[in-house]
Amino acid sequence: MRGLPAAARGYIGGTALAAALCAAPAIRLGAGAPWSSTLALALLYAGCEQVRRCPLVGGRAPSGTGPVEGPAGFPAGWASPVLLAGVCLLPPPLAALTAVPGALTGPAEARQAGARRLWHAAELAPACWAAAQVFRITGGHQPWSAPQFPVLLLPAAAAAATFCAVLAALDGGVLIAAERHPVRTAWRGLLTRSLGPHLVHGLAGLMMAVLWRSSYGPPAALLVLLPMCLSCWVFAQYHRERAAHQATIRALVQAVDIKDRYTRGHSERVGRASVMIARELGMAEDRVEVLRFAGILHDVGKLGVPTRLLRKDGPLTPQERRVIELHPEYGHEIVRGIGFLGEARAAILHHHERLDGRGYPYGLRGHHIPEYARVVAVADAFDAMTSTRSYRRARPVPAAVEELRKCAGAQFDPRMVRALAASLDRYGWHPDLVTAADAEPAVVADGGAPRRDGEPVGGVAPRRDGESDGGVVPRDGESAGGPERTAVGPGLRPEGAGRDGTR
Repeated sequence: MRGLPAAARGYIGGTALAAALCAAPAIRLGAGAPWSSTLALALLYAGCEQVRRCPLVGGRAPSGTGPVEGPAGFPAGWASPVLLAGVCLLPPPLAALTAVPGALTGPAEARQAGARRLWHAAELAPACWAAAQVFRITGGHQPWSAPQFPVLLLPAAAAAATFCAVLAALDGGVLIAAERHPVRTAWRGLLTRSLGPHLVHGLAGLMMAVLWRSSYGPPAALLVLLPMCLSCWVFAQYHRERAAHQATIRALVQAVDIKDRYTRGHSERVGRASVMIARELGMAEDRVEVLRFAGILHDVGKLGVPTRLLRKDGPLTPQERRVIELHPEYGHEIVRGIGFLGEARAAILHHHERLDGRGYPYGLRGHHIPEYARVVAVADAFDAMTSTRSYRRARPVPAAVEELRKCAGAQFDPRMVRALAASLDRYGWHPDLVTAADAEPAVVADGGAPRRDGEPVGGVAPRRDGESDGGVVPRDGESAGGPERTAVGPGLRPEGAGRDGTR
């Protein structure tokens, strides 16, 4: 836990202490307590947790910095019916103990694995204890018999809802302490997304408990887990298919990076910045994921642009510039058939639009520009300014943010700019920089910044024919020093300038 913030260590430690206090009264229960059932349920839950490691059920998808990551096997919490059966069968202190062995020995991400396992045990124990208390308060302590089974549905549902609510409350707190989420958004969606599944698990747990106490005994209770295993296997297959889709996305991004070697790594950094903006705005996680795909794939249309234009060293002619400005439409055509991208397709098409209507391809204005496109536009320009290219050094993050603020309202949505600035203040910006200098040798000038042939020492890119000192190629009917501002200062080409804004 050394790598965790002090607040996170304190929060996890406090939750673990609460878990110990919940389980401590078990010592006073004596030999008459159902210790054998407690041990059996604890071992059963630990075994179910180990099933998640099995390659036959999907294992894990590759993890890394790209879009393909996360579990592809049984989801965490698939064995909750076992814990909820313990809630129905056992006294609250023993119900709290059933979760501990499985949580401490179950699979966890390699980063801070010990702390993750401790946290998992620490949150499950109070949740089981609270659920068992509610089950008894609402009438679940009555002697069980077949005619009374429907009466137990209400206590079981109340216990499952309590279990879900305690986990959601604790998870929101750890997001604030460990990941520094804003308080106003830390709990958003945690309860609503998980309440339905937990109510279903509560019913399955009640069925396990009834069979456990029946004349058939505990082995019959295992039958309840068979449909749960089947549904989780289907879930695992869905994630395998989704991982294949994401691998396709990675392949497209790598193809773009190879074709336009001057912007390698740009797509994934734009995806990362887009996620920062989205989370600051409080978007739901499913929308955040789609927006990440939008950022990653925003330049996929470059695959339809002739390579000679992307790599051209001299100035672009107006005709060549019009060809490059078709790349959002090419990108939209490429991803049109990828159904799970959803709103990301609109972002790919419109990420070069401007609030004042001077963008492309359609010159949309204001809120006629899709929200995802307005997010990606800010993330795109930010990375263009803060990335080192073969012809100039990266701008400092504060300077880039200040330039975005100056352009807010004309080129960028001020709300998106404020969200990015707030997220950068909270988390900072630590990209794994991949520059054009890695792709090909370049002349080094003035302190190590690579420069192009003909570029003056000092890292300032030479102007193209007809390009203003601010790096903007004027549109037809505009003067070189027209009224528009761009997210760029002298010597920097923004997104939307030069070849497609990235050069």
